[in-house]
Amino acid sequence: MRGEALAPVANRGMITISIMLANIMQGLDNTILNVALPHIQGSLSASQDQIAWALTSYIVCAAIMMPLTGWLAGRFGIKYIFLASVIGFTIASALCGAASSLSELVVFRALQGLAGAGLIPLSQATLLQINPPERHGHAMAVFGTGTILGPIMGPALGGWLTQDYSWRWVFYINLPVGVLCTLGILVFIRPSRNIRREPFDFLGFASLSLAVGALQLMLDRGELKDWFTSVEIWIEAAVAGLGFYLFAVHTATTGERSFLNRELLKSPNFVGGTILMFTVGLIMTGTLALLPTMLQNLMNYPALTTGLVTAPRGLGTMVAMFLVGRLINKVDGRLIILFGFLLTALSMWQMSGFSLQMGMTPIIVSGVLQGFGLGCTFVPLNLIALSTLPRHILTQGTALRSLMRNLGGSIGIAFLVATLTENTQIVHSRLVENLRPDNPLLQAPFLPAPFSLVTPSGLAALNHEVTRQAAMVAYVNDFKLMMLIALLSLPLLLLLREPRRAAPPVAAGAAGAAADD
Repeated sequence: MRGEALAPVANRGMITISIMLANIMQGLDNTILNVALPHIQGSLSASQDQIAWALTSYIVCAAIMMPLTGWLAGRFGIKYIFLASVIGFTIASALCGAASSLSELVVFRALQGLAGAGLIPLSQATLLQINPPERHGHAMAVFGTGTILGPIMGPALGGWLTQDYSWRWVFYINLPVGVLCTLGILVFIRPSRNIRREPFDFLGFASLSLAVGALQLMLDRGELKDWFTSVEIWIEAAVAGLGFYLFAVHTATTGERSFLNRELLKSPNFVGGTILMFTVGLIMTGTLALLPTMLQNLMNYPALTTGLVTAPRGLGTMVAMFLVGRLINKVDGRLIILFGFLLTALSMWQMSGFSLQMGMTPIIVSGVLQGFGLGCTFVPLNLIALSTLPRHILTQGTALRSLMRNLGGSIGIAFLVATLTENTQIVHSRLVENLRPDNPLLQAPFLPAPFSLVTPSGLAALNHEVTRQAAMVAYVNDFKLMMLIALLSLPLLLLLREPRRAAPPVAAGAAGAAADD
């Protein structure tokens, strides 16, 4: 980071393993619960609106807490905040598994969100600090593998645990991982020596928290409340808009150090890379949200089979990250990012050819291609965006990027689900316009025989098939939309500048010693 010295770090391998465990645990928890929600709903006698708060409470609290991670790490040191986050997340997971009512589960999920918000940015910042610049590519490849592995494993693992054991085990599975991670951090990570006792900008934090929390609530509950036909959504949108306005004005005009360090906004690499990471979050999270519902609802895949079919996406990502980790100092990172986005767009184009009659092969092939493409973007985007930042704002930079990736995922899911619902209704109405007794569709094998338009069972079967076809068209339209988003993001590469190659170790050490003097 701009010529700073890096003393040799003992136990770098054990620190990396501890960080990977924290990464996987947090990423796993983001997706594993989705599979178990119907079982939790029945077990706790909750309605769909009520059970949704088990997800909403986690998302909102994590979004509010994430920007605070950078200040806390600077004030108390990365080790102690990291340790508190892992311990808090593990205890909250145990409490979630033992919850006897919906209200308890929602509260404990909120605690999980507060504790887990810092795991990803703290992991990333720690890896960058314990590795010399020439190993940053490899470090980010390892970090990215842990980040992606959790969400990919989540659906399959959640389906297996829920089906063969109980929904409570989707939380209890975190306990052994959390204990090992805690021991690793406690034993192997050194306390920070450079503690920066910066004043806390309460107004900046409050306005940003209010804005992010309200926006996450709106995005998470918008589809359930039919968006802007609901007074609740209007209130949340107004609060989010006001919060972002106050935060922007305060950050631009405050004479003291603002909650968001303005040095971050002076780096074109950081700004451009963060916007591109927002797009990556949208595509990755949006696809992971759409595919399981399509496979289970339209093609009748069991939850476990759905997880196994989507798992090869993670294999493509891991292979890409390790390859890119070896190429990162030899090839212009922007070319690797360009290749990754083009490959992602190609995979979305393949997915736009999905049909109800296809087998598993197109799903697996497109998933591997998309995973490989996104894996190519992850490592160079992180390096280009973070390599020019001074070390004292590195943790805040990683926290802000994690927040933007999560917001990209939330906005992507909300937008894609809304367009999916709207397109399904539009296509359904167009399909039924041409249904007549002499239409060949009425002789299709899925209809009961003898069949008549006035037979209730025949009409129900016909409507069910028309709805399936309409939904498939809507899914295909969403895949095309994500392909366009990937292609339209490419001009942002013009904002990025390839960072200077790392200086030789001797020169870097001399520069760092001079800076310390």
